[in-house]
Formats: sequence, C-alpha cells, structure tokens
Amino acid sequence: MLLKLYEKNNNPADLQQVVDLLNDGGILIYPTDTMYAIGCHGLKERAIERICRLKNIDPKKNNLSIICYDLSKVSEYAKVDNSTFKLMKRNLPGAFTFILNGTTRLPKIFRNRKEVGIRMPDNSIIQEIARLLDAPIMTTTLPHDDNEDIEYCTDPELIDEKFGDIVDLVIDGGIGGTGLHQWGAGNHTPGVRLAGRRINIEFRPQFPNLFNFFYVSLLRNTGTL
Repeated sequence: MLLKLYEKNNNPADLQQVVDLLNDGGILIYPTDTMYAIGCHGLKERAIERICRLKNIDPKKNNLSIICYDLSKVSEYAKVDNSTFKLMKRNLPGAFTFILNGTTRLPKIFRNRKEVGIRMPDNSIIQEIARLLDAPIMTTTLPHDDNEDIEYCTDPELIDEKFGDIVDLVIDGGIGGTGLHQWGAGNHTPGVRLAGRRINIEFRPQFPNLFNFFYVSLLRNTGTL
C-alpha cells in the first residue's frame, strides 16, 4: 500500500494511520534525509525480528539503529554524556548515526549488542511520525543489490513495486536522495562511533567528495580541526 505524505499540512487521519500501524507491530518504508529506509516500532521485538528476517541479518552480530524524535528522547534509550550531547546537538537532525551504549529501556534484541545506533533524520515526515508515536522507530536501509538501479531505494513508486507485498505500508514522500547511507542493521555504512573521547568516523558513502565535506565539517564542529 502506498500512502502520500507531505513535508507539512498532512491529513491527521493519514498520520494516525501510520502510528496505528506501528503500534500494531507493522513495518513500513519511509523517506529519510538520504534514501528511503525500512522500520518498525522500536520497542516491539516481533516487528524488529521480522525486519531482521527480511534483511537476512543476525541481531546478535549486527548493531540495530533507532530514530528518536529529539535529543530529549535519546537519553531514554542510550547513555549520553555532556560531550556526546553537545556533538549530537551540533550535527542533528542530519545524515549521521551516533553509535552509543544502549539502556535497558530497549528490547532484549538490542541488548544482544551493547551498542545502539541513534538517528535523527532531517526529514519532516519521519520526524512527525516519531513525535506522534512517542517511541523510537527501529530503522535500517532497504535491501539493495549492487547491480540494481538505485531508484529502487529512492523512487517510492518503484519501492512499492518491489516491496509493496512484503511490508505493510510504503510512504510516498517524494523522490529520495542518493547521498550518504545511514549506519544501520545489517550493514557497515556511515556512523560516528564514540568510544570515550575518541571519535572514529565510519562513513563509507558512494561519493568520496561528499564524505570529505561531512568529515571535515564534523571535525571542525567538534573542535578536532
């Protein structure tokens, strides 16, 4: 099923339909600030397991990521010290994933690994859904073969053609971007790993020049450069 949503002034009934679906354990595909992603209610373990099966990943061996509505919610699900909070405040919302130690508020499937990825995409549609849900959204990249057209991760109509019978809902938020991937379950794409005072940049984007821009910007913002 394809549902059209906009950056603002959406029908409240349409937004409530998405929230109800998530609360019922459904999975959906939605736009982010990069390409489209797939997700579910971040506290419903069966829905998370369903996505893990879809992507053929083992949560015991791969970190999982969640979308939080704002920074005030992050501390409920991840351990955030002052320096980390300042770094996140400077760079979020944005196309970064912060890899932090999780808390016991997360389901057991997250605690198989000590770390959780924190996402706050700069996209008003998924932000509003997360706000109305008042809970984290487990998020990960769409399954994509190297020899497959990238439009199957950016064009909602093509996404619905491929995944419409597999997921419960595809949100049409317009054509997505083809820039940096998020760090997420089952892959090793961009992230910012915070280990004590050391910051390891883990971006592996398709476009090296774009990566250099984000890398230098991040280091400047954190005072490393």
